[in-house]
Amino acid sequence: MIYTHNIDPILVTISQISLYWYGAMYAISFLVIDSLMRKNIPNINNQNITGAQTDKILFTCFIFLLLGGRLGYVIFYNLEYYLNDPIKILFIWQGGMSFHGAFIGIVIAAVRLKDQIKKSFLEITDLIVIYVPIGLFFGRVGNFINSELYGIPTNGSWGVVFPLVDELPRHPSMLYEAFLEGIIIFIILLILSKRKNLSHGILTSSFLIFYSIFRFIVEFVRVPDMHIGYIWNDWLTMGQILTTPMMFIGLIILFISERRQRA
Repeated sequence: MIYTHNIDPILVTISQISLYWYGAMYAISFLVIDSLMRKNIPNINNQNITGAQTDKILFTCFIFLLLGGRLGYVIFYNLEYYLNDPIKILFIWQGGMSFHGAFIGIVIAAVRLKDQIKKSFLEITDLIVIYVPIGLFFGRVGNFINSELYGIPTNGSWGVVFPLVDELPRHPSMLYEAFLEGIIIFIILLILSKRKNLSHGILTSSFLIFYSIFRFIVEFVRVPDMHIGYIWNDWLTMGQILTTPMMFIGLIILFISERRQRA
């Protein structure tokens, strides 16, 4: 049965201030991640982290994720628009966050954290990436509510009509990503984290590899940003271009981690 999207992106309006579902999704993901980290779920390699370390990791990553995600979207996807109206860079409740920019932000955060909490770079990224799918899941749900990052038209009964776009049933590509990048990757990392004597970097590399695969596939049914369009031959998108280096980085980390584990 074809579903017609009729969710108001505004969660609640108080006086003249509107609170958006998109922002609420980020707040919810932060609270969920904070709760799981404080309970040390999962307990990766039985390496406990203190409450102070948890607070430092959460705060630092959250700040750099927001900055990287927003600036990444501005630079990679819509630089000219935001240069003409810079104040709108701050309007994150309207949508417009780049995962690849957020990824760069997390890398910078991990570099800053490694000396502060006395752990190696890969130890920190292994701690972080297992919670990232939670943020991805809620973020993609926020995209769905905002009627953004929608897919190409489909004849499938699972298609969704987005009235803010047109009257055509479309692939709910943001929900595909919520399932693959959020739920499936989280389960994969959770299973891997239970392995004994897990080499540092395995979780990080696994996240990068599976995210790259899932994102690359979903891009085939996801409409690219209108002002960018397809980069080459009516199928290659900016998302696929930005995702490809992540795959190679993941494979390199996996190779190094596996070799270290065998040594």
